Amino acid sequence: MRFDTKNIRGIAALSTALVLCAISGQARAQFSGNVALTSDYVWRGSSQTRADPALQGGFRYAHDSGFYASIWGSGVKFAPDNGARSEFDLAAGWSGKVSPDWALDLYLLRYQYPSANARLNWNELNASATWRDNYWLALGHSDSAMASAMRGTYVLLGARAPISAQWRLEASVARYLLDGRYADSYSHGALGLVWAFKAPFEARLTLHATDGAARRLFPGMAGSRAEFALQAAF
Repeated sequence: MRFDTKNIRGIAALSTALVLCAISGQARAQFSGNVALTSDYVWRGSSQTRADPALQGGFRYAHDSGFYASIWGSGVKFAPDNGARSEFDLAAGWSGKVSPDWALDLYLLRYQYPSANARLNWNELNASATWRDNYWLALGHSDSAMASAMRGTYVLLGARAPISAQWRLEASVARYLLDGRYADSYSHGALGLVWAFKAPFEARLTLHATDGAARRLFPGMAGSRAEFALQAAF
């Protein structure tokens, strides 16, 4: 499908419906948020800040029916410079348990860069399936991947392994299948160690690696790098 203005109106309509649900039944709604300070904003294997720190945060409204709307933001600084200084990810979708072991998350995501040319903004359909809260498969598809006007499908496998009450490991491997007219498809992986030292605060160290195709697509911004972050959820 094509992601045109109808999709944007769809996000707005769904968000409006969720707000109306909140007004009619606030006891059934849940509002949550998160904030993080990271040494490097790494997205799908590539730095979005030229390896500089970024302040990030988001808010989410969820109804007990499973429908939700969220916004998440971060500072950005791309190479080459395209004028973008901030990124806002707007999402609307549904998530919930479909069995005792399995959960699904289906949502439409809008990448918005307010200070840059509007042609940099783009949409993506996403779905993920999680098993026993510790293993997941995530898919994302866009007819204008990274605002290229070319198709791209993102596939990720992830897992987390608790070490103790305060420590856990997280790992993922992913493949970004891109239209060859735009760029070669590429792979990347990540391995992270998370320390939940005092609720709701956590510290996270993540090691990232990409293949040569990613380094060609994002010169100087992909490859091997480490990311350290302090984060909190509320």
